[in-house]
Amino acid sequence: MIAESKMPLPRLYAILDAGCFANADAMFTAAEELASAGVTLLQYRNKSGNARQMLEHALELKRRVGDRLRLIMNDRADLCLAADFDGLHVGQDDLSPESARRIIGATSHGKARWLGVSTHNPEQLVLADKTSAEYLAIGPVFATSSKLNPDPVVGLEGVRRGRELTRKPLIAIGGITRANARSVIDAGADSVAVISDLLLDPRKSAEEFLAILR
Repeated sequence: MIAESKMPLPRLYAILDAGCFANADAMFTAAEELASAGVTLLQYRNKSGNARQMLEHALELKRRVGDRLRLIMNDRADLCLAADFDGLHVGQDDLSPESARRIIGATSHGKARWLGVSTHNPEQLVLADKTSAEYLAIGPVFATSSKLNPDPVVGLEGVRRGRELTRKPLIAIGGITRANARSVIDAGADSVAVISDLLLDPRKSAEEFLAILR
């Protein structure tokens, strides 16, 4: 196995998807519960909101939990800057990693922002590994309902292969639950990205994930 990077990526990479909540207040409450449980990194994802709404959400998340955890913006480099988030995550159909890097720069405190890239097969991962991204994501590991048109499932073998191809921190995503999270870490992932299995009682769910992933 390739040695892992020393970048301090937490075992649990929580994703807050606006589309999973009845309203913004419910989403903000969930963010506060996740932070209280000990989550140290949270990605804000919104695939259907307009830019104004997304910025309002991002600024409120920054106000409520920004002093307790690292906030990552999904897709939007401009909103990452506007809300002064700590990092940006891009997919295969978004800005190229190097274009995103040129935009996001450093936070208002002078710290370099993290950049992550989603990949769905070995070829994409190899290309992403050559970029300046701090971490890479591979998936979907299992079948997932969080995307309308998901990429083909890579399975645990896809995680193992991904681990062989990069020294960068590797996040596994897609259908990960408390029941299978440990097997994903054992397959070589540094961290698991979770959406659905944090929705019901976010604080309790996160605490259970953190205990499993120790």
